[in-house]
Amino acid sequence: MVIGIPNPNAVAPISKMCITNTENNKKIFVLYNPESYVQERTTKFSESAGVSSNAPSTQFVHGSTETLSMELFFDTYSAGAEIGGTAIEKAKMAGTSLLSSSFKVDVREYTLKIYELMIIDKGAHVPPLLKIEWSSLQFTGHLVSCSQRFVKFNEDGMPVRAVLNVKFMEHKEPTKIAEITPTESPDTAKYRTVAQGDSLWQFSGKEYGECSSWRVIARANGIVNPRLLDSGGMLKLPAL
Repeated sequence: MVIGIPNPNAVAPISKMCITNTENNKKIFVLYNPESYVQERTTKFSESAGVSSNAPSTQFVHGSTETLSMELFFDTYSAGAEIGGTAIEKAKMAGTSLLSSSFKVDVREYTLKIYELMIIDKGAHVPPLLKIEWSSLQFTGHLVSCSQRFVKFNEDGMPVRAVLNVKFMEHKEPTKIAEITPTESPDTAKYRTVAQGDSLWQFSGKEYGECSSWRVIARANGIVNPRLLDSGGMLKLPAL
């Protein structure tokens, strides 16, 4: 019998990352916390080349939604009771770690819980909205990508160890005109430089909070065909 320092996780369990499906309030606790995670955000700028200039002028177009990426590890071959999950799941894992490999649990029983979070909800017609919580990390969004890599199998070919690479995209409610800040108020005429790929409905959605007001911009600028915009030209965005 070996006597040593007890596992501190058995005395004070480590807080596990929790993914909550807000549609049905079901919680998924990861088996092992990620070693790291990445939060990323980008901004979009358009370029407009001037005549005989060394570099084009740039103009901010829009920001982007934040993304959260991480790698999650799953193991049903040698996992002990320190994993995340319910008391029943912890007891099952503790038992399988002591049994022969022919009695192991299929790791897909746990990976599919996350993988299937991209399935479209029949009522909302979109994948479920998720809350990712782990200490100071609080993130609300949708799972937009998930790859499963199975790295260990038992004698029967059952996967018992896997690595998931997941990416979540932040959820933002559509901006209403009433929610636009004073500095972005649509009651003042503005002027914008047209870049390649720009459209009237894009300007309308950004400035007025709804794409359907593009006709207001077309009338103010005498535009007959809204699909033909002159790159580098100036566009007037009238007050509403």
